[in-house]
Amino acid sequence: MNEQQDTPADQSVTEQTVEETPSEKQSADNTAQNGDNGSEEQGTQKKTKGRKQSSARKTRSVELTLTVSGTAEGEWQADLTHGGKKIVQGLPIAASSVSKAAGELHDDISEAIESLISEARQQHEARLAELEAELQRVRKTLEDLES
Repeated sequence: MNEQQDTPADQSVTEQTVEETPSEKQSADNTAQNGDNGSEEQGTQKKTKGRKQSSARKTRSVELTLTVSGTAEGEWQADLTHGGKKIVQGLPIAASSVSKAAGELHDDISEAIESLISEARQQHEARLAELEAELQRVRKTLEDLES
């Protein structure tokens, strides 16, 4: 039977007690009545056979923190932390990769990310239009100077 004490989420304390099932008690009683002393290996097997391993010992969790951040201009980067130690810092990521990953996680996350990417796209399109207009002005000025 396992009993768990209430502790913070990052700390888990498990107590384990071993109880023999009725069939194990009967088996032990029959062995004692028959005078069968058995080998040391059989005694060891019976002791470990009755114990139930805690699932907490089998399941190991790994805590990784992935932080994805972006700018209004649409530049994205990632930081990865493991146990308080930075593994990756400031790794550039394509906006399309961020959008795809967000879509895999949840619709609400995807919608929020898509709105940010859309806003950055509009800003870049506006900047492109400004630059194209300036380029046209510069070309016209060059033509006037050449003639």
